[in-house]
This record gives sequence, structure tokens and C-alpha cells, in this order.
Amino acid sequence: MPPQRRRQASAHRPRTSPKRGRPGYDRETLVRVCVEVFNLRGYEATSMGVLAQELGISKSAIYHHVNSKEEILDAALTHSLSELERVVAEAEALGTPAVVELETIIRESVNVLTRSLPYVTLLLRLRGNSELETAALARRREITRRIAALIAQAQADGDLRSDIDARTASRLAMGMVNSIVDWYRPERADSSAPVADAVIDLLLSGLRRAAN
Repeated sequence: MPPQRRRQASAHRPRTSPKRGRPGYDRETLVRVCVEVFNLRGYEATSMGVLAQELGISKSAIYHHVNSKEEILDAALTHSLSELERVVAEAEALGTPAVVELETIIRESVNVLTRSLPYVTLLLRLRGNSELETAALARRREITRRIAALIAQAQADGDLRSDIDARTASRLAMGMVNSIVDWYRPERADSSAPVADAVIDLLLSGLRRAAN
């Protein structure tokens, strides 16, 4: 690895003290660092040897926590997808009008993304190169499908304009949310201007029916 990229990878390593494990990593911390390396180098291009080098431990120490590189990927995808699916389930349980449920899902999805940025970034970079990736992509599409259904219902309720195809609107909405991974940096974020508020304002102002 060139010196500059090695420094970049090192900068992503956690600064908190690990709780247990050997040598110096528990499973959760090890997975988090591996996710950051996958994002930097690409999952396919990252071997267990590279992970060991970036972690500063031996491959056998990694195998103390996980059985394979795919298990690390599975843990990372489960982390992000479970959070996003929880957002949808909790919004549905509120029993609110479709437009309110839609706003809740989008707002909380943005919050998940900014809170778990490395994990969601890895999810969004999947290309379906394995059964594990294909299954993760299917779960992600189901979330987009649910948003399309909510938009269609909100259109039927008269809360959103009906001249935009619901499926197109859902893809555009999730495209806006997902693009955050390309530019959002937690250390530079303005705490007085939450990203979720900006997304909601821009998105729903374009979808709401004009006042008579």
C-alpha cells in the first residue's frame, strides 16, 4: 500500500480502547475497522492478510473472532440493514397517515446513515457478487418498495402531488439519501443544521401538493 493510503487507512482506526479480545480488539471493534478498510480498498480487493496488516495483528488473531472475510461482511450488512428495517417497522407501528410515516422513515434513515456511515457506505457499494450480497440488495430494495407504496398512498390521500410516478419518486428520494455517503463527514457536520431536516425540506417540498 502506498504511504499516503496507509496513513488514510490508519486514520480510520478506532481511537477508543477495546473492551476485550486479543490482541486489543473485541469482535465489534474488529468488524468496524475491517469495514473501514473495505470502504477504502474495496471488499473484493481486500484479503485477510491485508486486514491483518491494517489491524496490526496476525490472521490467526482475526480468526479468533470470525471464521472468514464473508462473515465480517455479513456482520457489517446485518448492522446497517437491521437498523434501516427497524426504522420502517417502527414507523409503520405509529399508525400515522402515509405522508407522516414517509417523513419519519426518510428522516430516521438519514439519521441511521450519519450515525453508521461506514456500514451504510459498504452496503451501498455492493454489486451482488455473491449470494450474501444479493440477499442484502433484496432487503434494500424492499425498503425502497415500501417507500414507493407510502408515496402512492399519500398521493391517494391527497397529501402529495399525483403527477409524479411513485416508484420514480421513491428512487429519487433514496438516491438523495444515499448520496450523503459521498460527502458527509461527521467531524465537519454542523450540529445546528441537521442533515435530516434539509433532506425532508427539499424532498417533501417538491412532492407536496401546492396550496390552493
